[in-house]
Amino acid sequence: MKDPTFLSLLNIQNILTQSSVRIIIALGVAGLIVTQGTDLSVGRQVGMAALISATLLQAMTNVNKVFKGLPTLPIPVVLLLVVVIGALIGLITGLIVAKLNVVPFVATMGTMVIVYGINSLYFDFVGASPVAGFDRKYSLVAQGALFQIGQLRLSYLIIYAVIAIVFMWTLWNKTVFGKNLFAVGGNPEAARVSGVNVAKTILIVYMLSGVMYAIGGFLEAARIGSATNNLGFMYEMDAIAACVVGGVSFSGGVGKISGVVAGVIIFTLINYGLTYIGISPYWQYIIKGIIIITAVAID
Repeated sequence: MKDPTFLSLLNIQNILTQSSVRIIIALGVAGLIVTQGTDLSVGRQVGMAALISATLLQAMTNVNKVFKGLPTLPIPVVLLLVVVIGALIGLITGLIVAKLNVVPFVATMGTMVIVYGINSLYFDFVGASPVAGFDRKYSLVAQGALFQIGQLRLSYLIIYAVIAIVFMWTLWNKTVFGKNLFAVGGNPEAARVSGVNVAKTILIVYMLSGVMYAIGGFLEAARIGSATNNLGFMYEMDAIAACVVGGVSFSGGVGKISGVVAGVIIFTLINYGLTYIGISPYWQYIIKGIIIITAVAID
């Protein structure tokens, strides 16, 4: 029997809100897939940005504050810090792929392990317990809303996602970099002969991806209300799967921002629906795995 409340405005609002951070993260990995690459370190980079943000933006009144003598830093400063770290990780990974000719799967697998190790060392250093008790302003960044009418609200997360979508759409479709991105993905040798700096394009794509993961992690910690070194686990699966379902081809050179967004919303809808009807999370993994394989096979 169908439950009419599943497609209520409130549930649709919840699905869009839950999709918002995932959209930002998926937009980062989509560019890599367009260039025939991938990124297995997505979740660990998200986790690092989340944990760093969490430890620096705890409330001064928090008795469990990690850095007790450190005042709560301005939110833009912390955001800039994690963005720079994300861009640096992306730069290093991009150099490994573009200059050392290591295949993206192996390069990002190495990055994944290294980032998780560094993040775990940092987590142990700050006390090895969930970091919570954030400054109210930081919590409102992700949990607040532009306006609310009854139960319906336009959350800030949705606005951030829309800004990210518009930015990436413009970058992909209205700039020289966007044209180079698809040229490199379609045929790297032909792009090189045509005068495209393939290595530079790959470096920029990886740096941009790192920035998007960092923003996603910054928002995810505030949305959840806490962070550990395991935050972000398996996020790469959802991001890559959403891109593939949304029509971004692993063969390279094919993909649309609208497809990425649709893919994320589809997967969020599947997660939400399966949870709504009481399907075990373990079965959800199986179902999502089948969807991924099917999508790639069709592609």
